[in-house]
Amino acid sequence: MTLSFVPHEIFNDLLKKEIQPEIKSELLSYLCRINILYMINKAGSGHIGSSFSSIDLMSWFFLKYVLNNNSTRNYFFSSKGHDAPAMYSVMSSLGLIDFNLIHKLRKIDGLPGHPDVNTSNVITNTGSLGMGISKAKGIIKANRLKNTECRVFVMTGDGELQEGQFWESLMRVKQESLHELMIIIDNNKFQSDRTVEYTSDLGELKNKITSFGIQTIKINGHNVFKFSKDIKKLIDSNQPSAIIADTIKGKGVSFLEANNLKPGQFYKFHSGSTTDEIFRKSIDELSTKINQIINDNSISLDFDLENSYESKNVISNSHKKESLVKEYSISLLKQARKNKYIIALDGDLILDTGLIPFEEEFPDRFFECGIAEQDMVSQAGTLALEGFLPIVHSFASFLSSRPNEQIYNNATENSKIIYVGSLAGILPGGPGHSHQSVRDIASLSGIPNLKLIQPSCSKEVSMILNYCIDELKESSYIRLCSIPVETPFDLSKKYKIEKGKGTTIAEGKDVIIFSYGPVMINELLKTRTELMKTGIKIKIINLPWLNYVDKEWLKEQIKGFKFLFTLDDHYESGGQGEMLLSNISQQPDKSDFPKILLKIGINEIPKCGSNEEVLSYHKVDSLSIMKIIKETISKNSNYLENK
Repeated sequence: MTLSFVPHEIFNDLLKKEIQPEIKSELLSYLCRINILYMINKAGSGHIGSSFSSIDLMSWFFLKYVLNNNSTRNYFFSSKGHDAPAMYSVMSSLGLIDFNLIHKLRKIDGLPGHPDVNTSNVITNTGSLGMGISKAKGIIKANRLKNTECRVFVMTGDGELQEGQFWESLMRVKQESLHELMIIIDNNKFQSDRTVEYTSDLGELKNKITSFGIQTIKINGHNVFKFSKDIKKLIDSNQPSAIIADTIKGKGVSFLEANNLKPGQFYKFHSGSTTDEIFRKSIDELSTKINQIINDNSISLDFDLENSYESKNVISNSHKKESLVKEYSISLLKQARKNKYIIALDGDLILDTGLIPFEEEFPDRFFECGIAEQDMVSQAGTLALEGFLPIVHSFASFLSSRPNEQIYNNATENSKIIYVGSLAGILPGGPGHSHQSVRDIASLSGIPNLKLIQPSCSKEVSMILNYCIDELKESSYIRLCSIPVETPFDLSKKYKIEKGKGTTIAEGKDVIIFSYGPVMINELLKTRTELMKTGIKIKIINLPWLNYVDKEWLKEQIKGFKFLFTLDDHYESGGQGEMLLSNISQQPDKSDFPKILLKIGINEIPKCGSNEEVLSYHKVDSLSIMKIIKETISKNSNYLENK
């Protein structure tokens, strides 16, 4: 596949031109759209629609204000975060970050999937929605304490306004006279997949924000010739202000634009890269528009693109990749047909959590809650008290943290609720640490009457869901891996889900290792194959239970082994390994237990990058695990012989 991008020289040439600022900004926006597409397609993932809807505004704010920090320091950041390709494209074109980083979106030591302060001139980490205004207020107060004049321009998404923190953050804006604050709402009217109005209608948004004492206007977010004047008036008013910028998701390429969809239809370009054909057609349409702007305004600019050839990864193995979310979707439908009390609740992730078939078949038992996890979980609590079985869905990083107090409150009522956290674990590595769920086991393990469990393959998905619905009396948290995964193993035909017990995936006599989930089990099987060549045979146990183990079962598994390892798709702290080692330490008779016990897991903030890069960096890939096991055996062999 040949990818095209706008080289740095063209941006440098444009910036030197003595032309009307609005024309320069418009041209910059369209040039940046090409590089947004390039970055996302080179990375293989990213958010096109939201980047295209916000780029016209971003270009103006960076050109007019961020680059002109004279007596007043001007800050700009995007609270929604997933439009990072737009921000990176503008920043790279203006020299605020190294231009060559456009070739390293979502790569290790490149540009993270969501903004991070380790990137030059990035103000704050974003990607977890709803935090932006609060962060802006902190910046303003810090500058006041330092007697420094500043302005803070913070962009939000419109769907993001469903987060409660957004409204909390407005409460004292007028009271504290935060005239330095300007809120820019990218009102493209679409969320992850469907319209904001369909998902969770914002109502009279202008009146709502105005009621907080914030001067609020509506603009066309793509008409720089008009909105440039509106923005200046707001700044000159010296009041806290908000702009509701009417934009179009995917703006700039006709067939990427979302404004032609009907209510309930899914927008196809929220996340992910495009096909070769769509990329090529998009570049052609954008190039035509760029040449039109150049010619209409008699700009002397040699517009030409550079090409980069990208080879496609060819997977040559015999193991078919499975989708655990797809299997979950099928299994949930089967259960719902038998059990009329099953209710599904969703947090604006109906596509990612596999709930489209459920909504189609059981519309009266499906509740869309929008980006409002606390509200969703509390609704589930009283649904359970009224005799229903609510099953709550969101990404694991959000479901385990944002409504943690509400989950605890539900637990104190001794009702039964099933929570399903998708996108669990350190993969995919592309979105970055805001979405890499490696602390959910720790944050939920202490909640009473809540069992955490993760399937390792499609077959185990249905087994676990059926067990949680039909047999388990307590509430449960099902941790789901969302990426397509290889599962080069078969569960024993005798295996059944039993509380606190697992199953042997591969036999061995030298080392025993416990893990869970498809990513880590797959890495362990590759490790085992390599270790077999050196004469080391490891026993792999899939233990789906993350915060509970049957002590007698555990005792029987580990007897006779000298070495015991645990492998977590999670921080070592608070993970399954810590739970297992704690249980082992409490056993009264340890005479026949392993003498060397070691946890393997994540020990720092997850890196953003390709899946292979991320596993390797954090030393949870097969080669790193093999090295750890071999070194541990080598270091301790003399010690064990003398015991």
